[in-house]
Amino acid sequence: MLAGLTGCLSPYSLEKAVVAYDYAVTNTLVEQLLVNIARAHHHQPVHFTGVSNIAATFDFSVNAGATPPLGGVDGGFSLAPLFGASVSENPTISIAPIDGEEFTKRLLTPFQESKLTLLLRQGVDIDLLLRLMAGELRVFHGDGEIAYYNTPSDETGYPKFRRAVLHLSRLQDTNQLYVEPLVIERSWNIPFSSLSGEDFSILEKEYQVTYDISTNAYLLQKRIVGRIVITNYDPDLLDPAERLDLQKKAERWPPNDLLIDIRPGFPGGELPLQGDFRLRSFHAILNFLGRTMEEEPEYHVDPDPLTGSVTENPVRTFDIIETEFPPEHAILSASYEGEYYSFGDRENESWNQEAFRLLYQLYQMTVTEELKGAAPSITIAK
Repeated sequence: MLAGLTGCLSPYSLEKAVVAYDYAVTNTLVEQLLVNIARAHHHQPVHFTGVSNIAATFDFSVNAGATPPLGGVDGGFSLAPLFGASVSENPTISIAPIDGEEFTKRLLTPFQESKLTLLLRQGVDIDLLLRLMAGELRVFHGDGEIAYYNTPSDETGYPKFRRAVLHLSRLQDTNQLYVEPLVIERSWNIPFSSLSGEDFSILEKEYQVTYDISTNAYLLQKRIVGRIVITNYDPDLLDPAERLDLQKKAERWPPNDLLIDIRPGFPGGELPLQGDFRLRSFHAILNFLGRTMEEEPEYHVDPDPLTGSVTENPVRTFDIIETEFPPEHAILSASYEGEYYSFGDRENESWNQEAFRLLYQLYQMTVTEELKGAAPSITIAK
């Protein structure tokens, strides 16, 4: 019986502890995200502190004994059994501030194109994703580019940026948007006499090697996965020269630039668009959300008439509210310097929830293994 009692207590206590720690860590990060938007709103520096490790020790103990029954027993003597069990918990929690090189790489370094495409393949709305992650749209114009900034203060650029992402959202809703890497086929001719047997065996590991008897030379071929491009057509339908030309354009830009090529003659080609989206850092995303609360409020932008109707087009990317008192119908809230910051979804259905969930995912995607736990940590024993 004692062994069974211990076996029942152990998994039950462990399950409750794991769920409780998970809830506490998640809730801590959620509040930090809201608080840092508030800090950006007040032009104060953002700061994050993470829980790097939780080590909890559980002590399960049982005891048994016997005692005479209260009042005694007539006609004899007997003992009443006593059983008891106890559980003690001794957690050690390590928290580490994000600062120094980790702060630079996680919060100040712009997101790379691969992070955006990973989220798109999870079904995230491209309109919401680009409104959060992209700081500007750069469009090819003659021999140069024109930048349209995703900032409400840019009276010319902001509406053009919004209409561009709404057009892409329409293509996504109709399953006519492609976000794929360019696959480049490269080939080289090498004279037969210039390769030894050892050289040949090495090349076979990296290239497809074919002997051309007419030229007495080896033909080396290799498929290279290049930069990612947003299109309204399948990039594999392009001839190799066109794919190589797109790749050369993309190679001139940093890895946080995402190539876009919407061509006439394909779905959505009524509004052709060639250029690139320049992605923000996580720090820049927080500053954007903080500024748009009051200083630079976003405003409604209709899609281009050639785009047609779109599923969702809310005014604000993330509608966070500042109040003096605790909000009654908020989904999540946090307090900062006597004010409360919260968000709900009374008008835009689930848009705000999706925006905040995406913000949470973007923060998690900044974590790197080589930096995790690199900063000095503070250990708290309960």
